[in-house]
Amino acid sequence: MRTAPRVFLFSRKLERIKSRMQLARFRRNSRTLTAGSWTSCLHYKVRINDGLNFYVLYKDIFVNRIYHFDAKGPDPLVLDCGSNIGMSILYFKHLYPRARIIAFEPDPVIFPYLRENMIRNGLTDVRLVKGCLSEKAGSTTFYSDGKYGSSAAVQLPADTPQNAWTKYEVPAVRLRDYLGEPVDFLKMNIEGSEYRVLEDSRDHLRMIQEMVIEYHHLPGLPRTLHKILALLDGQGFEYLVSDFDSETNPSVMPPFHLTPETRYFLLIYARRVG
Repeated sequence: MRTAPRVFLFSRKLERIKSRMQLARFRRNSRTLTAGSWTSCLHYKVRINDGLNFYVLYKDIFVNRIYHFDAKGPDPLVLDCGSNIGMSILYFKHLYPRARIIAFEPDPVIFPYLRENMIRNGLTDVRLVKGCLSEKAGSTTFYSDGKYGSSAAVQLPADTPQNAWTKYEVPAVRLRDYLGEPVDFLKMNIEGSEYRVLEDSRDHLRMIQEMVIEYHHLPGLPRTLHKILALLDGQGFEYLVSDFDSETNPSVMPPFHLTPETRYFLLIYARRVG
């Protein structure tokens, strides 16, 4: 009676070890990839802007499946907020080839990679919005390193390497303007602006069935985790909070040391109930 659980646990342990070894090889190989390189991801061809960025996106999205969701039909509506080079879109289309996707990416350096990856893989029903999500439509200041670091927050993280980031004026759009019909899944990774955008859409959030929000706890930025969770609760969502893994997020691993300079990231998964 006790043998089966032990065999199952041993099998799971072997799977985790094998997965870690595969990822280690993948990371080593990704270091040789330079900006503009083409590489493979499942049956897709991907033009990358940075080898390490591609590795992290592949690990989180395709291996750890942080944006997995169970759609009720074959053509779910997905809002992809902060699309970068489009790896999350490739995952959604891998899950649901008929998915309808609206993708937001403000970075003028990264956006051409996103567009090219959509065209190269022949993806349809994907609308690309070259704009930054904000609480006000118009234009906004946006800072970026052209790879994976960016911010449209009211203030930059205190440890931002100023000489490595470029300042842009980019179009600003409101999330609420895209919540006029039921949304099956919302993915949000907008580098510290998450609460302002969600609060602006408060009365429209019930149009969303499921979502994953990346919360950014960065030096100098407002602490809004409690506000986001209260907002979700008030709009009829159950939620759970994940801390990624020790490689992505070492600051949340014990022993704990929390200072004003601590950087960490959390994933908030929320599902509408009732």
